[in-house]
Amino acid sequence: MTSVILQPKRKKRLEQAHPWVFQNEIASVEGDPIPGQLVSVLTHQKRFLATGYYNPASQITVRVVSYQPLEEMDTAFFVERFTRCLKHRNRFLPTENAYRLVYGEADFLPGLIVDRFGEVLVVQLLTLGMDACRQHIIDALVQVMQPLGIYERSDVSVRKLEGLEEVTGVLYGECPRHVTVTENGLLIEVDIVEGQKTGYFFDQRENRASIAPLMLGWGDRSGIELAEVEIDGHVTHKPVNRNGKIVDFPYWDGANVLECFSHTGSFTLHACHYGAKKVTCLDISAHAIESAKENVRLNGFEDRVEFVVDDAFDYLRRNAKGLDERQLRSSAESKQDTSKPMTAAGGRSWDVVILDPPAFAKTKSAVAGAVRGYKDINLHGMKLVNEGGYLVTASCSYHMRPDLFLETIQDAAKDAGKVLRLIEWRAAGKDHPQILGVDEGHYLKFAIFEVRSKTF
Repeated sequence: MTSVILQPKRKKRLEQAHPWVFQNEIASVEGDPIPGQLVSVLTHQKRFLATGYYNPASQITVRVVSYQPLEEMDTAFFVERFTRCLKHRNRFLPTENAYRLVYGEADFLPGLIVDRFGEVLVVQLLTLGMDACRQHIIDALVQVMQPLGIYERSDVSVRKLEGLEEVTGVLYGECPRHVTVTENGLLIEVDIVEGQKTGYFFDQRENRASIAPLMLGWGDRSGIELAEVEIDGHVTHKPVNRNGKIVDFPYWDGANVLECFSHTGSFTLHACHYGAKKVTCLDISAHAIESAKENVRLNGFEDRVEFVVDDAFDYLRRNAKGLDERQLRSSAESKQDTSKPMTAAGGRSWDVVILDPPAFAKTKSAVAGAVRGYKDINLHGMKLVNEGGYLVTASCSYHMRPDLFLETIQDAAKDAGKVLRLIEWRAAGKDHPQILGVDEGHYLKFAIFEVRSKTF
């Protein structure tokens, strides 16, 4: 087997389980490896470190697939790896029929993503090394998973860095465009052909479930509480309003929720599932909102969800401005003529505001702009949280490091005059494992804050 010899003064990342070898870390290449072929990775003293596949056209020249000598990535190799992947998901997600089955480097298969949607698999081949093994990958997936169909969504720009074209299409069997799966007991329709990425974002599964405690306990704000009442001679507990009348609405104790950047409405579904009174589901994409509407319909939540097609930044700012004006007009010191209509539209607030935006920083150079974006949405988002309510906020930008994300939110709280209590801090779910030492896998940051004004 041909070999790659590393520079003597390189960082010892490979020894710390990082699976990438960059071009500038290579001192020399022994033999004449074909792009996509396996090579041995050796120290400058010719000590074996790992086996990886080779692509001189990529800045990441070698991606490690084994820490033992390996002759080829054949069908048997992928069967063994996929079986291991499936065992992990069965252990931690035994009741789910949809999840990320293969998560690239974290499953020791760099450049390969496989998502399971019930009986259909969606595959992304991101690198030349994996693309060269596509038939072995298909054969192994059929053997391990027995899917109805396998669909390829390799329509990602990163393939161009590997010298590859973007590709989509059926690889095996029958692949219906829309597949209905379950997550945390909810029905979700996924568009595997036109949906973002592979059709759905699995990495927030456990985070979506974590909002459950936020959805109940709000009835007292409307003057509703459980009380003993007599019905047909029997004493029972019923929700009663300030006038002593029984409240029949089953979600009287639920939160009013705003979900921004809703995509397919996943947080909206979970909010309703856990007892929300009303949810505002917002996305700039009309196609995304149509998908969210269908998911809401599938789960029977239509009576509690309103849909808004709008830019989240504009929507949050309008409502924050309207809320500020409303509060100013109602203050004792205000000298405004309240008989005149408000100048600002909006002015709504919610018990829980959820912000799950797309990545604002896809490169290191974009971090400064991303900080401004995250500060903007969190500043206006927390302004719209009712006193003692909750801000649920996330970032999927790897370059937005956790300490910088928290610092940005703290700066927003300072400008908004709010005090935040961190209730929960989470990362990606169990089908997105992280290898210690591979910082690139630690991309998702998810936080729940209690929001209070400085009035106590």
